Amino acid sequence: QVQLVESGGGLVQAGGSLRLACAASGRTFSRYTMAWFRQAPGKERELVAGINWYTSTLYADSVKGRFTISRDNVKNTAYLQMNSLKPEDTAVYYCAARPAAGVGYSPAAYDYWGQGTQVTVSL
Repeated sequence: QVQLVESGGGLVQAGGSLRLACAASGRTFSRYTMAWFRQAPGKERELVAGINWYTSTLYADSVKGRFTISRDNVKNTAYLQMNSLKPEDTAVYYCAARPAAGVGYSPAAYDYWGQGTQVTVSL
């Protein structure tokens, strides 16, 4: 069983930055693929970025070059650094984990979820 707790959301002006963190419980964090999803009102939950066991990363086209996902296997924490934020990045951001080597695109591929953290980008 893995428990995930996100932090770092908030209100920021367009062009600003935020860093989200996802703290995971459990002894085998390094054997989980971690991902960040987001869900805006009235929209489906979508993959933002993922990082696998080998620290290979994958990004949605809409965030490439602006967001960076990383992990610290000593601290059992995954991060999402978000730069050059835009109003369309406004959403609830969720951390997710799966005990597999690959980054899954679908929310259904993930076994564990955090409670979500709100990110709001104003003009």
